[in-house]
Amino acid sequence: MSEAVQTLEGWYALHDFRTINWPSWRYASDQERAQAIEELEQLLQDWQSIENDKQGSSAFYSIVGQKADLSFTHLRETLEELNELETAFNKTILAQHLLPAYSYVSVVELSSYMAKPGTDPMEDPHVAARLKPIMPKSKHYCFYPMNKKREGQDNWYMLSMEERREMMRSHGLIGRSYAGKVKQIISGSVGLDDWEWGVTLFSDDALQFKKLVYEMRFDEASARFGEFGEFYVGNLLDADKARQMLSL
Repeated sequence: MSEAVQTLEGWYALHDFRTINWPSWRYASDQERAQAIEELEQLLQDWQSIENDKQGSSAFYSIVGQKADLSFTHLRETLEELNELETAFNKTILAQHLLPAYSYVSVVELSSYMAKPGTDPMEDPHVAARLKPIMPKSKHYCFYPMNKKREGQDNWYMLSMEERREMMRSHGLIGRSYAGKVKQIISGSVGLDDWEWGVTLFSDDALQFKKLVYEMRFDEASARFGEFGEFYVGNLLDADKARQMLSL
């Protein structure tokens, strides 16, 4: 049996994608639409307060393409908190005019492939910040789920720890070369959702998503062992932009 890599876990993550039911929204009264937007603005303020207190983080983006219209990404200490905020949102007027498009549940994760022997990674403030990250308010957002293959000779989980560590070292070097251009949050979802990991990227230049993912495709860890789900790409929203988006 191959040795399982140890992982460090931080905040739980919910990626919540919704589609606007435009016919329903259009036939709502002006008063109902105004109240719906007010409720949304209040929620955004509440989420920002939680973020200011460093008890979680939230990101709000519009999605380009027909997979969804809106993306709400939340990081919280517990699954109960994620469930509570999801329920609170579902009780709003706006939620009655949205259709569920996709959701993903995971937990922010760091592997110990690159850990230094004999050291406690939790004593490193850099590690702690990566496990409980405040999501940046970058212009653009990209999310996708992924697996490591378990097929024939391309079975990631049958490789030795040394082989996996070397591949992940090479993989990590590519990611670090995009420091300052792309912020990346990796969340583990084995036992929590249908895929094994969720990858959330933030950047002020959307082309950096293409360049980063493309370059990583040539890395053996991805070329041989990577399986990818659907990609969701979008643009930053705030209260003013959301109001403009929802205006008729």
